[in-house]
Amino acid sequence: MADKRGYYEVLGVGRDADQKAIKDAFRQLALKYHPDRNKEPGAEERFKEIAEAYAVLNDPQKRAAYDAGGHAGVAGYSPEDLFGHINLQDIFGADLFGDHGFGVGGNLFDRMFRRRGEPRRGSDLEMVVEVPLERVLHGASEAIQLTRLAQCPSCGGSGAESGTRPRNCDTCKGSGKEVRRQGTGGVVVQQIAPCPACRGRGVVIDNPCPDCAGRGRIERTETLTVTIPAGIEDGTALRVAGHGQLSDDPTGQAGDLFVIVETARDPRFERRGPDLWREETVSVPDAALGSTLTVPTLEGEAAVKLPAGTQPDAALRLRGKGLPRFGGQGRGDLFVHVRVQVPEKLSGEEKEISERLRSLAAKPAKAAANSQKEAIGHR
Repeated sequence: MADKRGYYEVLGVGRDADQKAIKDAFRQLALKYHPDRNKEPGAEERFKEIAEAYAVLNDPQKRAAYDAGGHAGVAGYSPEDLFGHINLQDIFGADLFGDHGFGVGGNLFDRMFRRRGEPRRGSDLEMVVEVPLERVLHGASEAIQLTRLAQCPSCGGSGAESGTRPRNCDTCKGSGKEVRRQGTGGVVVQQIAPCPACRGRGVVIDNPCPDCAGRGRIERTETLTVTIPAGIEDGTALRVAGHGQLSDDPTGQAGDLFVIVETARDPRFERRGPDLWREETVSVPDAALGSTLTVPTLEGEAAVKLPAGTQPDAALRLRGKGLPRFGGQGRGDLFVHVRVQVPEKLSGEEKEISERLRSLAAKPAKAAANSQKEAIGHR
């Protein structure tokens, strides 16, 4: 740990760098050291170092743990925890994959950190959960329903009818692969493809399970409970390990479920990070003379003093009435955006008073103009 470079140093960014700066730095370095492009010694290890730094700093929860405890704060994450959710195609764009030698056939991190011969894990699933502000304020446990393919309980995932079992494919001898070799001028080219007889499964099912039609899996709905941390940021993905799709290989691990948390729309407030904003409309007299507003907060109503002479678009701050700072300390603020409503029609009395106000407002301006003329005349 002592010799390991800091993640901010690896990416060449400051500790106050925002998500865009981190992503841009990773993109630039990854293009340079990507092992599918850079064949120099040490390029792959350098890329892994860059990828690890990005995986931690791009995730608010992991970044907070790293900022608090250094490398020890994120020591418990496995490579799958770090890299499983990163999609290089989203970062670099689809065009770079075809033109610059990036591997299209699977996630790069899956290829780099999966041991050779290890069965490929199932694909990940995503679902979006909208959480009201009150749950973001205190944190909560949320029950979600997930429909996915699961192992057939009747055949245990084998696909064969109860009392029978699949047999090894005679064509590929159970390997699930068809190997073709061609030789020209002493050079042997070996091509490996899924066995056409068993479609790559390595086994043949003579008596399919009637419940799953030999597929070994059925669609199933399950209820899961996820913990929503207090102050969770919009768009944060919570990982539920092993609840993604099943692997195509019976011995492979299932993918993961990523629950993307979004803040539910609230007619009272607009969320901006840990801060909340609310709009209040006041009359011209209240803005000019001052008043007291009663505004809602997440914990009941609060009285807000409207100072005399408040201008349109002013923002009044209620400190600590926002949301908890995710991964940090304290709470954000509640801002009240003031809009001054000018009446479209006036009664006779209101018009008379307004004319009087205009006349009073004109006197200081007229006096100032006369004083300026006198000063010019004495020069």
